[in-house]
This record gives sequence, C-alpha cells and structure tokens, in this order.
Amino acid sequence: MKSPRKLIMAAPVFFLLTLHTLASSGYGNWPDTRHSNGHACIEKLFLKTTCYLVVHIFGPDITKLFRADMNADVVCHTLEFCKQDPGQPLCHLYPLPKEAWTFTLEKARQIVKKSPALTYSRSGAGICSLPFLAKICQKIKLSIQNSVPFKDADSDKYSDFPTLRGFYWRGRDCNDSNKMAYPGRRPDNWDSYQDSNCNGIWGVDPKDGIPYEKKFCEGSQPRGVILLGDSAGAHFHIPPDWITASQMSLKSFLNLPIALTNELDWPQLSGTTGFLYSTSRIKENSIYLRLRKRNHCNHRDYQNISKNGASSQNLERFIESLSRNQLLDYPAIVIYAMIGNDVCSGNIDPLPEMTTPEKLYSKVMQTLQYLDSHLPNDSHVILYGLPDGRFLWDHLHDRYHPLGQLNKDVTYAHFYSFLNCLQVSPCHGWMSSNKTLRTLTSERAEQLSKTLKKIATSQKFTNFDLFYLDFDFQEITEEWQRRGGQPWQLIEPVDGFHPNEVVLQLLADHFWKKMQHQWPHVLGKENPFNPQIEQVFGDQGGH
Repeated sequence: MKSPRKLIMAAPVFFLLTLHTLASSGYGNWPDTRHSNGHACIEKLFLKTTCYLVVHIFGPDITKLFRADMNADVVCHTLEFCKQDPGQPLCHLYPLPKEAWTFTLEKARQIVKKSPALTYSRSGAGICSLPFLAKICQKIKLSIQNSVPFKDADSDKYSDFPTLRGFYWRGRDCNDSNKMAYPGRRPDNWDSYQDSNCNGIWGVDPKDGIPYEKKFCEGSQPRGVILLGDSAGAHFHIPPDWITASQMSLKSFLNLPIALTNELDWPQLSGTTGFLYSTSRIKENSIYLRLRKRNHCNHRDYQNISKNGASSQNLERFIESLSRNQLLDYPAIVIYAMIGNDVCSGNIDPLPEMTTPEKLYSKVMQTLQYLDSHLPNDSHVILYGLPDGRFLWDHLHDRYHPLGQLNKDVTYAHFYSFLNCLQVSPCHGWMSSNKTLRTLTSERAEQLSKTLKKIATSQKFTNFDLFYLDFDFQEITEEWQRRGGQPWQLIEPVDGFHPNEVVLQLLADHFWKKMQHQWPHVLGKENPFNPQIEQVFGDQGGH
C-alpha cells in the first residue's frame, strides 16, 4: 500500500494532470450501456492510452520528487504544468518551501533533468500526436467543437451512443440508420408501423384498429425542452474524491471514462435536461422529467445545447447543432441561460473583456432571429438573467478547499488566488479578494440582466412567445436553508464556482412553479392517457 502521505501530496498533482491531459486531448475549455462495440473499443483505447501516458511518462518523476520531499507546487513547476512568465509573480497553492524557491526548484530540476517527461511536456504533444489516434482525436475534437454527436450514422444530430455529445445530451435515437426517425418529430402516419419520434409509442391497438400514437397523443400538445447554455447548464462537475486523498479508492474513478468523454459535464443529471434521477437526495427533478411526467408523449424530447465557456458572444458557433424542423417537429420550450461567461474570464484585468449591454443586445437578437427561423410555431423561449456571483467569496473564502482539508492549509481564498495568478480562473471578477472588482462584476451582470428583460418585454416573434426569468440565487439559498442546508453547500467544491446539482434541481423547481402560476400554457396539457401508455408500453424503451 502506498504511503498515505504520498497519496495526499499526489492529489493536487493528479488534479493538474487531469486538466493538462484534457487540454492536450482537444477537450476545449476544460468525451446506457447500449454502446456499439466498435465505438466502445475506440473509447476504451483512447482512455487507456491517456492513462498510460500520464502514468508512464509522468509517474516516475512525480514519485522521485515526492520522495525528495517536494510539494505539489514544486512538482507542478518542475514538470512545467505551471509556468512563471518573466515579470509575473510566483503562483503557488501551498506554503512555500523553507529553503529559497529558486534553490528548491533547481534542486528538483536536477532530479528529473534527464527525464523524457520534460521533453514530452515541452513538445506540446498530446495523445493525439500518436498516429493511430490522430484520426479519432480529430473526429472527437470536431464533435465537441460543433456540439454534435460523435456517433451519428444517419446525420440527424441524434445518437444511440451515450457520451461524446450522444444521448446524455439529447434524446436517444431509436433508429440510427433512418434520418427521418428522431425524438421530437410529429409521427409519420401516426407511427402505425414504426416509431418515428422515438417516444416508444407505436403500433395499432388490435381492439379497435386505432394507432396508439393517435389514441394517446393526438391533441395532448407534445413539446420538447432545449437548453442553450454554458458549463452550468451542462452541469460541470469534478468529483471531490478524485482529488481528496482521504476519500480516494478504486471506486472513485469508476465514472472517469464517462466524465472525460462528456468534457467533465454531467448533462444526464442537469436541472433542465437530466433524465437520471438526482443523486443529491432531494425530491426535485429536471424540467425534462417533469414534462415527461406531465405528458408521456414527450418521452426523449430533450436537447442540451450547452458548452463549457459559452456566452452570448460565441453561441453562434454552435447553435446550428440545435435540431428542430418547423414543418415536421413539435414545438419546443427553449431556455437561454448564459449565466456567467459574459462577465467572467481568467484575465488579470477582466473588466475590459466583459460583454457590454449593447453587444449583448445585438447577439441575443441575432440568436432569437435564428430561433424564429427554425422553431415550429407555438414554441416558447425563456431568457434567464445572470446571478450575483458575490455569493462565492462571501460564503466560501474562509472555508477549506478539498485540497487543503486534511492539513488545513488551503482555503478557497488561497485557491482563487492561485487560479488568478495562473490566469486560468473561470471567473476572476467574482473569485477575487478585491471587493471593488467583485462589485463591478455584479453591477455589469445586473446591467446585462436588465437588457435581457428589456428584450423579453419589448420584442415579438412569429413562432414563439418570449419570457424573462431572474436567476434568483438568494431565493434558492433561502429554500435550501429552510431544509436545513448551508449556503456554501450549493457550490461545486472542487472548482469553487459552478452551481451544484442541488442548485440546478431547485432552479428547475423554481422554473416549474413560475410557469404553472404565470404562464401555464408553456407547459402544455396533462395527458389523461399517461396510465394507459404505461400499461401498454412500460418505460417506453427507457432513455
């Protein structure tokens, strides 16, 4: 068994290696058991190769450095995952070594000076530089960049493969050899002979000769839900037990392949399109599951068009991955939730990079015009405002980060400072000890929210009506406290930035109640035939 002390020291390096490996593999900002055998083998090969390179190239040097009592900061700088540019301050997460930094760093470099790891690190090469993986890497990269499924034989933007933008992100394709069969379409000939909309309802009732789709779904106002979002909407999540030495076990990494092939996102558990029941032990479910419960004819009609790093300014790069045919498909509820990246960046001075109200207005109008030309009539679009991110510093700065819980040596204030120093913070404006900067960031967020509200109350479109909702973090916090929770429990513990699964589910509950009380037509009818659908079709083929 490895020394517990060595495992503790390795935890933060593993965290940095994970991010380094993702970056070198082309994963962007930070890929049901019903796999096709070929793609499952490719996925396993890709991941096994990644693990092999990490362990066999970097593992020996990390071990040597730890045996020489070097801490994670020294290892990070020695292997050049962390770099100090000329004139820039030294970035470190843990207390500096007792000996002078330059002396310690030179000592560490001497230990690994003949190592192939440094050559590999400096070359900028990744696993995708290997000839036998180059082609698959390019396909994965394009899939992620364009937000379309990696495996999609009929090119209808739906897949029977779970990850790499497959059915964890949008409803599972029930016939990947027929591009006219996909979730959300109006049934072809009432699906008398085959399931053309993948909701699991098809065939003819032998008692009266009426197609089941016509009998159970006609007039029930089916609709899907589509999210245009960022990493929060995709549910970005790094499990704490990946980096917390006291919690690590072999079981900790069972979900690693799924996480890596989903860009460290968990859309299958998200508040808008999640189809797996929440792991957070609260009773609330996603908006999609509520729509499905309301009308079983909505089965599998969800699309999570979210992307890490997405904002109003770059949505146009991947909005075409949205799948809706105005003539063939049912209406949709589209939720626009770019809640952070218009005010967030990792730059030393983030203020000049923030989206202005004028730029936001222009890009959102462009998005809405695109939707009006693609959504079926009687659709609905909801614009979400931005939250007040001062919550992060106020509730986390003096708490210990998972990397510092054991020795009580790394608080979130330290962690934020480290990320800002490296210029890799997801949001320098809010994850900062500078109160003025935090206030200015919130003021800009409020300005952008007012702009979205202005658009929602003043603009009209042909194929959808338009609404605005505040991202009321305070209301969600109060609800959580009424249940006995603490505010700090609502944030992802590893990155200290993203709303966690509890927030996403409570936000879905807030959305649902708002629709029920103010705009019930958005949700459609409750289908009185739901019990009959369950009796005839069971779980309708599952997800």
